[in-house]
Amino acid sequence: MEGILSPSHPLSPHRALRELGWLAQPLVAAAPRSLWEQDTQSLPPAAAAYRRRVRRFAQRELAPRALELDLQREPQLIERVLEAAGRAGLLSDLLPAPLGSIPPGLLRVPFTLAQSLKMEELCAACAGLGLMVGASALGAVPLVLAGQPRALARHVVPAFRHSLRSRPALFAFAITEPSGGSDVEESEGALRYVPGTVARRAPGGWRLHGRKVFISGGALAQRVTVFAALEGEGMESWTCFVVGRGAPGFSVARTELKMGQRASEAAELVFDGVFVPDADVVGGLRRGWGLNRAVLNASRVPVGAIALGIARGALEGALDFAASARLAGKGLLDYQDVQLGLAQMLIEVQAMRALVWQSANTWRPAQARASIAKVFASDAALRVCEAALELLGNHGVLHARRVEKQLRDARLTQIYEGTNQINRLAILEEQQTWLASAPHGQP
Repeated sequence: MEGILSPSHPLSPHRALRELGWLAQPLVAAAPRSLWEQDTQSLPPAAAAYRRRVRRFAQRELAPRALELDLQREPQLIERVLEAAGRAGLLSDLLPAPLGSIPPGLLRVPFTLAQSLKMEELCAACAGLGLMVGASALGAVPLVLAGQPRALARHVVPAFRHSLRSRPALFAFAITEPSGGSDVEESEGALRYVPGTVARRAPGGWRLHGRKVFISGGALAQRVTVFAALEGEGMESWTCFVVGRGAPGFSVARTELKMGQRASEAAELVFDGVFVPDADVVGGLRRGWGLNRAVLNASRVPVGAIALGIARGALEGALDFAASARLAGKGLLDYQDVQLGLAQMLIEVQAMRALVWQSANTWRPAQARASIAKVFASDAALRVCEAALELLGNHGVLHARRVEKQLRDARLTQIYEGTNQINRLAILEEQQTWLASAPHGQP
């Protein structure tokens, strides 16, 4: 690389640091390893092994199919990916073995960190396929957080066991309604919102009426965790219900043709008097609003990891192009402005990962930290993808180069799990007591 000394040069820091004395050696880093490798080695051993395993899976199963499934969703290819994900334990990693597939060592790692590692690796290969795999966990999380043994035994454990046997049994998470998108993810908006999906009392249970939209995995899911208000009440009565795929009155109205993350469909679900027995009420009546917020606190950091994976994929595409392309008889990577652009992308990706990992490394995800990670990473991902596209020039618009796909994929991370504007309000909502009591001028 022109303008940068090789690692073997006497003035290279790699060589110079290696030649320091024995006392300095434990305190300096001399090996020219990638940032990905350095970060992986900083993880607990079980988490590092998990990250490597998911990366191998993504490169083997997702990356070769990413471009084809971005153009057209082929049901047979989708099924193969899901079967492979099921065998790999990526559809059942919310519970430990033998109930699920979490290996014993990973139980010492916070759930949000494990899921963030997973989503970065999957989405670096293909955000659409990564979302398709990851959305199932989102749909199952309400059942896990509710902590009802009967519900886990009735719904979650059988689904996880089927998935491990190459018979994918997916979940979906349904909160968004046609007349209220992020309104149902923010307290002030919920106060004013008139619920569109309503549960009406019936003998032995409830009947659901209404629609949910933009539901990731909704057309494939065997079970959907649906949030509905009780008839005649507002959002404070929100309750979570489990609806099975074959329930009378439940149907998929359509799936959307999306700008990005196309391999994962966004479905509109219809509930026309769907009966839900009392046993399939999750967490108790009128507990849905708190359960929803708990799910979002756990899921927004992995959404930041989705954005991180997309940005890393765009950076890798830009690096591949710069290493192979030539301009005016000179390798593109030998131009200093290209080097500076790549360095800035590395800075952005590294900052995203540091914030996502810091926010994920807790057993009790908090609202402000989760929203900060989601907002920063999704905004930064768009910057990285735009910079990568700029570096590729005319080649950037070619589908085969992947970067234009990553730009389209990145935009969606600013919208789902609450728009970034709603997430900014969520940050202030959690911090309002401190903001009101802090002395004037205190940072």
